[in-house]
Amino acid sequence: MNPILAFYFGSHPDSEGRRLAEILRQDDLWLEQTHDYIQWLFPLAEPSRVVPDAPILDSLTIKQFLSDQLLQDHLRASFHRMLAFLGLRFDGTSVGKAGNWSERKSEWFTEPTHNLLRITRMLKSLRLLGLQREAQAFYAGLTALIATEPDCAVPEITQSFWREASTRC
Repeated sequence: MNPILAFYFGSHPDSEGRRLAEILRQDDLWLEQTHDYIQWLFPLAEPSRVVPDAPILDSLTIKQFLSDQLLQDHLRASFHRMLAFLGLRFDGTSVGKAGNWSERKSEWFTEPTHNLLRITRMLKSLRLLGLQREAQAFYAGLTALIATEPDCAVPEITQSFWREASTRC
């Protein structure tokens, strides 16, 4: 079985021996300091520049994600966990600030960090794997925060990457 499918079905670990449920239970500090899980949570059809041995989606794997409810549910769980990590929440319609916003925004919103790249990856992967509604809500929430929060430090180039990621697979 394809490694990313086995990981997302929960039957096999990632390349570091971690299962999906284990990663999703990690605390924010672990998620911040560990840099090789995001490629497994939000795989793409292109190689990772940061983790060269990260899994790469092929057309059959993408089709499986698009047609399998369990894969969609597990991807949605990854999305919710990473939103919480960012200090955000998805209410089924829109993405906005969560209760931990003031503690988490410094990890990405008020200072440019590697988490901006993670957000780009998330947007691309969500769209590619069938969670367009979530990707659009995420992008809309990001743009609303940028427009309304006075301490935004998200560079314009990053905003353009997010725009592109939210409209293309």
